Amino acid sequence: MKKIFFIVLIATMTLGLVACGKDEKNSDKKAESGELYISAAASLQDALKEITENFNKDNKVDFRLNYGGSGALQTQIEEGANADIFMSASSKQMDALIKGGFIDENEKVNLLLNDVVLITPKENKSKVKSIDDLATDKVKLVALGDPQSVPVGQYSQEILNFYKIADKVNSKTSYASDVRQVLNWVSSGEVDAGFVYKTDAMLKDANVEIIESAPKDSHKQVIYPVAPLKESKNKELAEKFIQYLKSEEVMKIFEKYGFGKVEA
Repeated sequence: MKKIFFIVLIATMTLGLVACGKDEKNSDKKAESGELYISAAASLQDALKEITENFNKDNKVDFRLNYGGSGALQTQIEEGANADIFMSASSKQMDALIKGGFIDENEKVNLLLNDVVLITPKENKSKVKSIDDLATDKVKLVALGDPQSVPVGQYSQEILNFYKIADKVNSKTSYASDVRQVLNWVSSGEVDAGFVYKTDAMLKDANVEIIESAPKDSHKQVIYPVAPLKESKNKELAEKFIQYLKSEEVMKIFEKYGFGKVEA
């Protein structure tokens, strides 16, 4: 009888230790909650939708996502728009906010890489076969991001200058407020061709054809930096989410959408 009692006692103690171990392990992983305002380049919206949903499997954060051209987002922040995190499609806008005192340079993280590609509608009625074709009579209208505020538009101008066809192409260009508008115009056939990021052209419902990737030396490297705002009301949560964005788990999601990783 004593032997049976001793065995039961040992088993009970073992289960108790296991339970305590689980409680301690779970207590280390605190669920996050609160509001997080993110101003992000339009090209990030599909990847961020999945990433924020994944984050909230273990947390209860109210993500307020504001997408647009990086230049327009920069202006909004400068004018007082509520933002905890800025995710740009170019270093230019991030560096401007650093210079303006909105972001600490030491907290800037170069997170992602992308490529610029020339696209046409799926049917490609104009028979565009190369970037050089943009300067020919076969192309009547081209869509570009507005180079004043849209990074893909700035990269596009560098590409056109590299090919020495900027004057001919700009005379038949319609300028968009962000890269997704360029994609929509091309997809709907409103224009003959346009420059977007590879990640936009890869979307399942894009309905476009990638004609050519712009050579690496034809434009500045497409780097997506991310940083918390100095005046964020949710600074600790913003910093934790940025750490999450850098994780291997999240990088696999970004890669699925066509983004590359910036190597340290």
